[in-house]
Amino acid sequence: MSTFEFEGGTIEVDEDGFMQEPEVWNEAIARALATTEGVDELTEDHWKVVNYLREYFLQFGVAPMIRKVTKETGFKLKTIYELFPSGPAKGACKIAGLPKPTGCV
Repeated sequence: MSTFEFEGGTIEVDEDGFMQEPEVWNEAIARALATTEGVDELTEDHWKVVNYLREYFLQFGVAPMIRKVTKETGFKLKTIYELFPSGPAKGACKIAGLPKPTGCV
C-alpha cells in the first residue's frame, strides 16, 4: 500500500492512486487528487459529477456505469472527458475518492 500526501494530511492509496478508505474523503482530498489527473481547478460541473459518483457509491457500493453518469448528470460523454481528461473511471472516480472500478464505468 502506498500513501498520498497533500496539504492537510496523508491517505492510503493503491498502486494506481485510488483511495483505500472512501469514508475519509473530503473536498480537500478531492482537490489534491484532481491535480494528479490534470485537473487544476474543480468547477461546479466537476463537483456535479464527483458528488453524483460519491452518492451512488455510498448507496450501492460500486461506481455507476458511464451511461448512468451521463443520464443522471445531464452531461454528454464528450463533456465528461473534457472535465476529466483521464476519463470517468480513472479521473472522476479517483477524485471522488472511490476505489478503483472493476468494471466499465
